[in-house]
Amino acid sequence: MRLPAPRIAPLSDSELTPEAREVLAALPEYARGFNIFRTQAHNPDALGAFLAWGNYILSPRNSLSERQRELAILRVGYLCRAGYEWAQHAVIGQRAGITAEELGAIKQGPDASGWDPLDAAILRACDELVRDHHIGDATWTALAPLGDTGRVDLVYTVGQYTQVSMLLNSCGVQLDPGLAGDPDLG
Repeated sequence: MRLPAPRIAPLSDSELTPEAREVLAALPEYARGFNIFRTQAHNPDALGAFLAWGNYILSPRNSLSERQRELAILRVGYLCRAGYEWAQHAVIGQRAGITAEELGAIKQGPDASGWDPLDAAILRACDELVRDHHIGDATWTALAPLGDTGRVDLVYTVGQYTQVSMLLNSCGVQLDPGLAGDPDLG
């Protein structure tokens, strides 16, 4: 975690406005108490818009497979040093088929051993987008199996989770109960 305490505290139930309650009610029940959403509940209109876009990224409408999407989210979270993002998506990623060994390799990046060419290209695209805000020609070509829609969805996913990481890091969003912090992102 970048900060030891929140700069903007997540809202408790008693602090929620009716508008914030309405936006949070659209979330699955298990997620309504997550610190990321309770922090954003200070601005219910922005939270609603954030959730609409985030729901596309996390839905089957995103042409990336769940595993590909989680590879990208985890790499971005690691590159951005977003401990909350890493902790949440390490759990989600494992449900999507990412192994514990691959979690370690995601931190090492696209040149770690064991990646197939497309996984390595996805990770390399994350590095390039976070660093340069551009996917280079060689990586773009290596992403050809995703097709044009998949390449664009990868850019969308990296952009969304770069934004999420900036929010988490800047607001000091702390881990939710039950999540383990990663010592590499301490």
